[in-house]
Amino acid sequence: MKRVLSCVQPTGDLHLGNYFGAVKNWVDLQEKYSCVYGVVDCHSMTMPYKASDLRENTWKMAFQLLACGIKPENLFIQSLVPEHTELCWILSCVTSYGELSKMTQFKDKREQLEEKDNQAFISSGLFSYPVLQAADILIYRADYVPVGKDQEQHLELSRNIAARFNKQFGQEYFVHPEPLYTEIPKLLSPADPTKKMSKSLGEKHYINLFGDPNRIRKQIKSAVTDTGEASDKMSSGVENLFNLLKACGKMDAYDTLMDTYKSGTLRYGDLKGEVAEALVELTTPFSERLTDLTTRKKDVKAQIQDSSAEIRKIARQTLSEVKELVGLLNPK
Repeated sequence: MKRVLSCVQPTGDLHLGNYFGAVKNWVDLQEKYSCVYGVVDCHSMTMPYKASDLRENTWKMAFQLLACGIKPENLFIQSLVPEHTELCWILSCVTSYGELSKMTQFKDKREQLEEKDNQAFISSGLFSYPVLQAADILIYRADYVPVGKDQEQHLELSRNIAARFNKQFGQEYFVHPEPLYTEIPKLLSPADPTKKMSKSLGEKHYINLFGDPNRIRKQIKSAVTDTGEASDKMSSGVENLFNLLKACGKMDAYDTLMDTYKSGTLRYGDLKGEVAEALVELTTPFSERLTDLTTRKKDVKAQIQDSSAEIRKIARQTLSEVKELVGLLNPK
């Protein structure tokens, strides 16, 4: 089977945008491919953080991914596979400064830090982390990487690094990973539908995948519909509600409400009610599974430790072969 690799940083609770943008797809891909999914805690060190929060968020993310349907045998935690960081150093030596200086996410995150404090510390890790990202992909010889349009640049860098490594060391060793595109619904903030759903904007701007049902209903009930601008087009707020309904698979309700919208008889309260109940129906099983996993916390953590150790065998083999190719010594 072809191998798929995808990773997520542990940044707190998953929200609907994360689920429909990535995690739902990851769950579905498990039936078709050999999948390796990682919680990449080393990447989170590039921005200001507290050590205790990082450890807690790493386990939280792992548990939430399992609750969503990720199979435990497919899941690893990056810091439990130290070969990632060793391969990162080797690959950084075949990556140019010019390539890294063109990465847009470094510029965006640097500006984000400097907006808060113009004397903010900008780590070199923030600059070079795309090489670690490439190591995450290449160490498992992944054939495909699920990506959105905003991630294409990072995958292209991984492909360039693989090609340069193969050329420099005279062997077609690394696979050139291909993007795996899937249709991703564009989900916007319920509080400000001119912006993407995001935790960085604050609690009212995203819907927690493991949130309290009553809070979800309240968020949808208060969701912005019209922005006050006269237009013949559907407002972004109303469109966002329809997109949520469609993403939940409620096509009968979607079609019926769309017909009433087109006829000019749609009541926003009806739309919001359908969306709220669709979201509660979707998220309740996730919360129930998370509660079950949490009651077995010690055993589940041991299971993730074991799966990381098993997945590490692939990484260890790759690193050993790479060290032979580049002239480094392997331990006995």
